Amino acid sequence: MKKYELTIKGKKFDVEVKDFGGATAKVAVNGNEYDVDITYKGGEAVAFTPAAPRPAAARPAAAPAAAPAAAPAGDVSGNNVVAPMPGLIMKVLVKVGDTVTAGQKVMTMEAMKMENDINSGTAGTVKAVLVKEGDNVKEHQPLVTIG
Repeated sequence: MKKYELTIKGKKFDVEVKDFGGATAKVAVNGNEYDVDITYKGGEAVAFTPAAPRPAAARPAAAPAAAPAAAPAGDVSGNNVVAPMPGLIMKVLVKVGDTVTAGQKVMTMEAMKMENDINSGTAGTVKAVLVKEGDNVKEHQPLVTIG
């Protein structure tokens, strides 16, 4: 996904966002992986609260996946599923009136030459599908409204 170099109180950190969802993210900070909780304010992520790091030996071997998930949601702010990064909408899997569950895949997006699953961060009924297959979207652009 995305890589950043952050400087906090003069100390540099290499941060890679591996999986970004509505309320959580998986990040690697200087090579150590963490699950973090995300706090939103006005549709923007404003705080990342690290959970306990997962020890490397305790991690199960990951099965190869066809594409990484950008889940649940390509971030979620309010009841909108929004794009986690700029990209191309490849497949829309829901329509207005569909019932979705939290974590359900609602579309597939190509970004940075990779397919990313965009999942709902909340359960409900699809009120609007704001993009169509073939659309180019910007980071944080609303894709689906769930009520």
